[in-house]
Amino acid sequence: MARLILSLDGQVLAEYNMMKERYTVGRLPDNDVRIDNPTVSGHHSLIINILNDSFLEDLNSTNGTYVNGKLIKKHALQNGDVITVGRHQLRFVDSASDGEEQDEFAQTMVLSKSDMAASGVHAAPAAPVNGGRAAAAAGAPAAAAKIQVLNGTFAGREVALNKALTTMGQPGVQVIAITRRADGYHLVQVENAPNREPPKVNGQAVGAQARRLNDNDVIELVGIKMGFFLD
Repeated sequence: MARLILSLDGQVLAEYNMMKERYTVGRLPDNDVRIDNPTVSGHHSLIINILNDSFLEDLNSTNGTYVNGKLIKKHALQNGDVITVGRHQLRFVDSASDGEEQDEFAQTMVLSKSDMAASGVHAAPAAPVNGGRAAAAAGAPAAAAKIQVLNGTFAGREVALNKALTTMGQPGVQVIAITRRADGYHLVQVENAPNREPPKVNGQAVGAQARRLNDNDVIELVGIKMGFFLD
């Protein structure tokens, strides 16, 4: 079944299972997907489902409808497409496209080096800890650990921290890096949009200074809460 995931600034607001033939998106209350924001037209766009295909059409909106950053009038939706309406995003998810639901959390939150480079984001070297001594002592890396999502649509999803550096977040909004060293795991902020609250660990803001993670710590990133767990 296809569905739409509505978000704003990286925070998931709602999810819609697409069980009808037509879905309208707009600011007025009679829309199937209502987005009460002045940047959204009264009836902004329309999605039509025909058998296993879905088509998006802009309804002559004031600010236009975008798919993956490109202005469109009509568009055949594909799994993973991101529709931008005003300041909001709608991710189109079609779990039937490859026979099974993909891990959207991994697709949207875990960044590869190529993702970072393409967005102009570069992981800053972790600041020294323990009074200026090198944090990465010689020897075997720390025991295995994982991140588990605690809230929202992706609750329960897990990401294994099996690399020396795992980068997470959304380029242009908020990005963190978690490094795996001999003395444990350390988190550092790589990017944070102006006027946005920084990422947090156990409710405390983190910045460019590396912070060591402990078992059961709670990380907050782009509105998503994640638990850090040692295996």
